[in-house]
Amino acid sequence: MMIELTSTPIILMVILGVAGMIIPVINVVRKERGSSTFYGAIAFGALLLALGFVIFQFYDDNLAPAAIFSEDVLVDDGFGSFFAIAMLIVSIMTVAGSFNYMRKKSNPAIYFSLILLSSIGMVLIAFATDLVMLFVAWELMSIPTYILAGFNKKNPSSNEAAIKYFLFGALSSGIIIYGISLAYGITGSTNIGDVIYGFANLSPDMLPLGLLAIGMFIAGFGFKMGLVPFHMWLPDTYEGSPPTITALLAAGTKKAGFAAALRIVIMGAAALNLDWTLALGVIAIMTMTIGNVAAIMQKNLTRMLAYSSIGHAGYILIGISLAPYTGMGLQASLFHILNHAVMKGAAFIAVAGIVTTLAVTHLDKLKGLGRLTDSGVSLCCLVLPLMQQVQYGGLHGLQ
Repeated sequence: MMIELTSTPIILMVILGVAGMIIPVINVVRKERGSSTFYGAIAFGALLLALGFVIFQFYDDNLAPAAIFSEDVLVDDGFGSFFAIAMLIVSIMTVAGSFNYMRKKSNPAIYFSLILLSSIGMVLIAFATDLVMLFVAWELMSIPTYILAGFNKKNPSSNEAAIKYFLFGALSSGIIIYGISLAYGITGSTNIGDVIYGFANLSPDMLPLGLLAIGMFIAGFGFKMGLVPFHMWLPDTYEGSPPTITALLAAGTKKAGFAAALRIVIMGAAALNLDWTLALGVIAIMTMTIGNVAAIMQKNLTRMLAYSSIGHAGYILIGISLAPYTGMGLQASLFHILNHAVMKGAAFIAVAGIVTTLAVTHLDKLKGLGRLTDSGVSLCCLVLPLMQQVQYGGLHGLQ
């Protein structure tokens, strides 16, 4: 059975892909005379149309209500659409924040085109039900962000950020493809449903290879999720990247990592009858502790938010680790994924406004920020949910 051409992942791929390819063409035709606002408006409209379509599919009840598996490489289900909504919101905020940031910068057409192409990869990861499709989507998401991280090519710290991100990203991709090769060798299939079924029926002598494959997936996806000890690249990359792209990395690609992990790692561990609670719980506690303690010691606003992002990955993971014992664990994690995507993305967009206006990120130089720029007030409001204040969404995600 072939996936329908009117299914959610196909329509999103067409909308974002056409817009992503047409922007550079327009740029060539107009001989690079187009303004950043013009190209940003095209990207913003495409993302808004894509988000509207996903929400309409939910409203019209055209989606499978939960995570399902299919013989196709993509599936149209509620799980994928939930993550698609979260990641499209982040992409929309990234583009909106880039209108002012890119006003006097070169190559705006390429910049907005790469954001759209990366968004396609993030969305396809959420809908993928085949390991090869998932890896292709993973690379489609990652490669544009390698370029975007070093977009300020005359800035040495931006170049350093891109190099570190690329090297660690290549390593994680290699680990993931090794896990895929092990899974295929054990089960004879790359379909995620078939792989999980094969894991559930492994002979005792093949069990160590199954455990190794799950370990490879945890390590590979843990890189994008920013889990300890796979977080070393994250603070330097976030600090050196353009602040708007940092929002995309912190709130968008991180959630794609969780989408992939939930589809493969958690369900694969369940198939192997593994009690993953202790292992994931230890990683979650380490991630929360190291991320938050390191954030307290930072003097740079971007690095502080980067370490905070690591800590929040631990909050999400602790809910997942409790999933075998209570349905509230996974629900809380999914709620916090959406909450963190919106709030962390918006916080980094506020940082972009501060950088554009004041050109500083050192905390000592940001005293009285609320009196200097509206971005300071916005940042204060957006940090409150990340502090798990009762009146905001954060605490509900931890219940």
